[in-house]
Amino acid sequence: MSALPQGWVIATIDDISTKGHQRKPLDDEELVYVDIGSIDRKLKTISAPQKLMGKHAPSRARKIINTGDVLVSLTRPNLNAVAFVSGDYENQFASTGFEVIKTIEIESRYIFFLVRTKDFIDSISGVTQGALYPAAKSSDVKAYSFPLPPLNEQIRIVNKLDSLLAKVDAAQSRLDKIPSLLKRFRQTVLAAATSGELTKEWREALDKKLSNSFMADSIDYYEGLSLELIPDSWCYLPFHKAAEIKSNLVDPKLTPESIHLAPNHVESNTGKILELVTVQQDEVISGKHKFFAGQIIYSKIRPYLNKVCLVDFDGLCSADMYPVNAKIDTKFLLYYMLSERFLSWTSQQQGRVVLPKINQNALNRIPVPTPSLVEQEEIVRRVESLLALADVVEKQYGATKKRIDRLTQSLLAKTFRGELLPQDPNDEPANLLLERIKQQHAGKPTTLTKSRNQKKKDGEQSVLVSLDQESNQADSEILKILQRSNRGLTAQQIMDIVPGKNFEQVDALFTELKRLLDFRKIVKVGAGEFCVFKAGYK
Repeated sequence: MSALPQGWVIATIDDISTKGHQRKPLDDEELVYVDIGSIDRKLKTISAPQKLMGKHAPSRARKIINTGDVLVSLTRPNLNAVAFVSGDYENQFASTGFEVIKTIEIESRYIFFLVRTKDFIDSISGVTQGALYPAAKSSDVKAYSFPLPPLNEQIRIVNKLDSLLAKVDAAQSRLDKIPSLLKRFRQTVLAAATSGELTKEWREALDKKLSNSFMADSIDYYEGLSLELIPDSWCYLPFHKAAEIKSNLVDPKLTPESIHLAPNHVESNTGKILELVTVQQDEVISGKHKFFAGQIIYSKIRPYLNKVCLVDFDGLCSADMYPVNAKIDTKFLLYYMLSERFLSWTSQQQGRVVLPKINQNALNRIPVPTPSLVEQEEIVRRVESLLALADVVEKQYGATKKRIDRLTQSLLAKTFRGELLPQDPNDEPANLLLERIKQQHAGKPTTLTKSRNQKKKDGEQSVLVSLDQESNQADSEILKILQRSNRGLTAQQIMDIVPGKNFEQVDALFTELKRLLDFRKIVKVGAGEFCVFKAGYK
């Protein structure tokens, strides 16, 4: 690790945290249970906790969580199921499958951002040891070492990160809408292309009426119902008049190096081939259809998935796919077969419940809206041009998404190198903060001091607050006040009641409240300036 920024120190999570409490819920106790599945891994929040009676709680519902705790899933840690505990889950239960980090005198949101870093994830999931553990140990989390800045800088850092990551999330949210917009655009283009709308103005600008040689085989009804209106120069053909299904079963073992195309190799609704593998690589043994360049390959299995593509190479395809020879313009037929209109008709004809499939007879009856060959060629030209624009946008989306996806980790890495914000030389160094925490771990009394810039002010003395509760009158008085309050008090209400010299400065009050929270003498309910402090853990 490079040199630490001014005032920073290396610490472990064990150094700055305390052990939490565990207990079995009472049978008649109403509780909220947070398990691994309750964590939204994308948003890093508790999103779907269970509300249970204690008698129905699982045996893993044992760990008590409090506001400000940080949850780290020990199961499949590479998935980074982590969350910050808000006031909504004060004194509720979490699974023993979590490491619950309860910080002492540390800005817990700083630790929350820490456990989202790639370095932390790699460390506890074993990536750095060359393995990928299915589960991490509590000791893995506790032993993780990290750069610890002064407390004031921690607060500045988390506030800045909150602002920056909110903008990243907003950008990601807008970006996530693009795939569905592109899908809708492509289907709109295909719908216009196969209904005559795309070339309406083109037809109207022609000097003469188009002649359609396919009219002789036209149909007006399908399944006993009249077909939708189309331009006068168009007609509907039954599929078998627009194309021919070619069955040509061969033994794949005779050509092990041939390309093998199966339904899983074709993307739904796009006509894109996802991967090319050979017969040998796919370990094919049963009979397959031989296909040739220029044919359309259509998957008859699960027709609602609409897996269809045009090939420019020879090969073998699954017996669950039909090689198709077009009798009209091949690309026009392909675009029609990719359209929602074709999909709706084939989905209605699928047989069987367990594994839907459309047979040849049903496919051959599907209507195909057919213009003249001249118009088919014009439609293909226009569709290709429009879909090319969509492909450009899709590539730009992919490149932007990669940058956005990396941005959060980039910001976090910059943060923990001390590069997010400039250091303030007036901040109390982190080594003094860490020393106080260690003394608390050891059970020794210590003092909480103000930052050096405050001590330098004329006429102002350092505010010392003893951690020894027996000898600390201010501590005792605050506890008594909170114990007398049934509803709890805000920090401002406490200031109004205890205006003594020990709490003339607001930060001293909050330091003391933080210490009482760490020692489990009080609890905090809610967040922000209106949060309420109550005496607890009696």
